[in-house]
Formats: sequence, C-alpha cells, structure tokens
Amino acid sequence: MEQIKTPVVIMRAGTSKGIFIKEENLPKDQKERDQLILKIFGSPDIRQIDGLGGADPLTSKLAIIGPSTREDADVDYTFGQVSYVAPKIDYSGNCGNISAGVGPFAVDEGLVKVEEPFTTVRVHNTNTGKLIIERVEVVNGKAKVTGDYSIAGVPGTGSEIVIDFSDTAGAATGKLLPTGNVVDKIEVTGYGEIEASLVDAANPVVFVRAKDLGLTGIETPSQIDENKAMLATLEEIRGKGAAMMGLVSDWKNAVKEAPAFPMIAFVSPAQDYVDFTKGRKISENDVDFVSRLMFMQVVHKTYAGTATTCTGAAARIEGTIVNEAMNAKGKGKDAILRIGHPAGVITIDVAASKEGNGWKLEKAAINRTARRIMDGNCYTVK
Repeated sequence: MEQIKTPVVIMRAGTSKGIFIKEENLPKDQKERDQLILKIFGSPDIRQIDGLGGADPLTSKLAIIGPSTREDADVDYTFGQVSYVAPKIDYSGNCGNISAGVGPFAVDEGLVKVEEPFTTVRVHNTNTGKLIIERVEVVNGKAKVTGDYSIAGVPGTGSEIVIDFSDTAGAATGKLLPTGNVVDKIEVTGYGEIEASLVDAANPVVFVRAKDLGLTGIETPSQIDENKAMLATLEEIRGKGAAMMGLVSDWKNAVKEAPAFPMIAFVSPAQDYVDFTKGRKISENDVDFVSRLMFMQVVHKTYAGTATTCTGAAARIEGTIVNEAMNAKGKGKDAILRIGHPAGVITIDVAASKEGNGWKLEKAAINRTARRIMDGNCYTVK
C-alpha cells in the first residue's frame, strides 16, 4: 500500500481539540512514532493542510492512551503539543483541557470498568508522572455528552466532567515553588528588574503583574499577538523563568527547547472587560482576578486547564503576584475561585496550606465538558 492507515479519534476536550490515539496503534520506536504523528497532523505546515491538525495551538494537540503502568491508575495518558512551524512534538508537560477527554475516551473504548451513573477514571499522566482523577457521567455504558454545564469558550452545554489535579504539585520541577520563593526578580530588557512568581502545579507558570509591563490585564488576544515587541518581552520573561526553574540551561534557547512549558501569565485585580468572542460584558463582580495566559508564544484564547490549576494554587499561596492581585479588591473568600480570561470565566475549587517553610496543594478541581467528534482511520503517505 502507498498509505498507512491509523485508527484515530478527534475529540473536543474543554476548550481544546485533539487527536486521541491508542498506544497500541502507534510504532514502538519513538522516532518512527513521532514521524507518523507529525504526518497525521500535517506538520510542519502553518495550515496543516495535508493532515488533521487545526493550524492553531489549541487544536494541534495529541493524546496517546494505553494500559496503565501504575497499579493506582486505570490508563496511561501522554500529552503532546504538536508544532505546525517545526517538526517537533513537545512532551514536556500536560494539557488540562485535553485531559478532560481522557476519561470519556477510556469509558467509550472499554479501557475501564464502567459504572453508572458515574465512572471514576484514574489517569496516570506520563508527562508529569502525576495522577489525575476524573468523574465521568455514563449512560448506557457510554460517556454522556449532553447536559446543562457550560464552559466559556465553547458553544452550548454538555455533561459535566470533574477533574481533580490535587496530586500535580511540582509536576515539572518536583516543587510547588521551584525556587523556594513566593516572589523572584527578573531583569527584563527595556523594563529593568520586575517581580515574578514561579509556581509549578499541573504545569509550571511564570506570573507577572500586567501593570509592570504597561498593560491593563484585559487585553484581547489580537492586541497582544499583534504587538511584536510585547511578545518578545513576554518570551524573554518566560525563558528566564524557565532557566530559573531549571527547565533550560540558557533562557535564549527556551523557545526551541521548551516552547510550551513553562507558560507565562500576566495578572491584574478584578475589573470589567468584554468577552472577545461574544462581546458580552464580564463584570468585576464575576471574577476574583483577571489573567491573560501565553501559550506557544501567543495568547491563549481562553485559559489552559493546567494553568487554571497552577493559577489557583498561586492565588492561595500568600505573597505571590496572583495572591496580591486577588487581595487587591478583597476577593477570593470562597472555596471556588473565578479567573477572568479573554472569553469569560473559569472556576477552580482550590485549597493550599502552609507546610513547614513551604506550601502544600490540598485540592485543585476543575470542571470541563468533552465530546467525541469523529472516529475512523487517518491515512498518511509512507
């Protein structure tokens, strides 16, 4: 045959879309596997015209699912961020939104014992070595799709999936606070020394104040993405934060060696703004603080699930940049935090406590929806 046939599933998971592939349907050799995956996505090509990728960081995502290699988990899940500008798949971190599709996928594919009305799926994320617990609603042996739960950035409603990331502190660095500090200082070209909080939960994130960069914190994605000087500044901060976390040796190589993680977010106190997708007003009363997240060198159009976990954790740690932004208007009194992002609000049930000289993440649960869009075979040229 001239072409290779690979069984795949396309799922919308949270505010992302990914290609889900069973581990057994991929080559065992890492190099051969990645070459096939790149062809499935149509990478590298900014349009991904010859594959299934969506030519956007939020729709060029991969989930590889297989039998668990841990006794305390039901399935192994490996996340990959597939680049469309270079022949590269970044496996250095996880995606919280794509994680939302793992539980339903495992149920529908018969990879777990199904119970109704809810099935608990214990997911071992191989990228971080952490355990994620998902509660999936089930009807007639399959993951329920319809429901009345809505998430900002996705049209309509669906069945609520509860995802517990409590076990994900120190996912990349082994520490909730990689440097041991709640605030560090970073020298930034054109700005001098600015303060940043480096936190690692689910995925590492570098947090800075929007105002320290001359930003309001409620910019739309296009306002930042079209500002090349600001993109360069944010990448410099991200790169230097990555070096401080020990994730790269030279910050100048971060965009090549670790383009996805850590992420960087600029935060500000609660304020009114407009949802860029629907034009509706988000009131400062609807959020505890506002954050804009950079992912793969552009603004995330909503908010990453893993970044939600990390941002929530940072908000609960006294003295961080996020905690400061939340406290500026006396917010964050409830167990559930509300983070204002470009398309609306994402919530997280999060708690942290002091433990000796450090902090412990006690709870971090987010709610998402997901659904299978298609399944079948993807054909790639040998």
